[in-house]
Amino acid sequence: MFDLESWAAPRREMLQQKMDALFADAWPEPFRAMCLHSLQTGGKRMRPLLTLAAFEAVDGGNPEHAVPAALAIELVHTYSLVHDDMPCMDDDAERRGKPTTHVLFGDDMALLVGDALLTEAFRLLTDPALPPELAIAQVRELSTSAGYLGMVGGQASDLGAGGPVTDVETLTRLHRGKTGGLIRCAVRMGAMAGGAKPMQLQALTHFAEAVGLAFQLADDVLDAEEDAGSDGPPSFVKLMGVEGTNAKARELAAQARGALEAVPQADALEALALFTVERKV
Repeated sequence: MFDLESWAAPRREMLQQKMDALFADAWPEPFRAMCLHSLQTGGKRMRPLLTLAAFEAVDGGNPEHAVPAALAIELVHTYSLVHDDMPCMDDDAERRGKPTTHVLFGDDMALLVGDALLTEAFRLLTDPALPPELAIAQVRELSTSAGYLGMVGGQASDLGAGGPVTDVETLTRLHRGKTGGLIRCAVRMGAMAGGAKPMQLQALTHFAEAVGLAFQLADDVLDAEEDAGSDGPPSFVKLMGVEGTNAKARELAAQARGALEAVPQADALEALALFTVERKV
């Protein structure tokens, strides 16, 4: 049986070592610690692990070609959390048991930290060691998924830019952007780095879309009590109930696993898909 944690642990360690080395030449010098704080608070590293697993799933070429994409997707995800935690958004004082960036360094520096993480992500994708065609494709993929067509657009909807979210269809579209956009991007960039054939890339895209929505459904179940009030965010549990939300998450996880028949080395991706609906935190 595939052991997800045994597979994931050394990859998390590798990613953390590389993130710890970022911003080494930051100026002013104290800004480096501000940027690294948000990258050193732990976390599941779900998105970069999906990138590495997708690379391995297509039995690709040089493993180093997948690392910039894995780091970039985590930097974009982390920047979004830094901004989400700020008083003008979710106003959270802690993340993963540690003070949030704006609490430690102020709102102005937190805003700039998020900006720095976002822009550094794209610099990583232009690593001269990457084939130029791969770098261009991944920059386009990430900018599309992270921007108004993906994560940022979904966040705008979540904050009410389009009015109240009162039906499953609208909520699904919201989270295909806000949560699913980066998950889809993570898988697709890993597959691109591995030289996926068109049919494999299509199958992995279907996999990622199912996993992205399942991940949010599971989140809504875990956060059901916290989000229950009328002033809480829109959620699938409010619209479908806990049982209905769990059932849909399991259905999507099964769809994701079915999509993996087109790729040769799918153990890690399959385990990550199961983790999305079985996790307790």
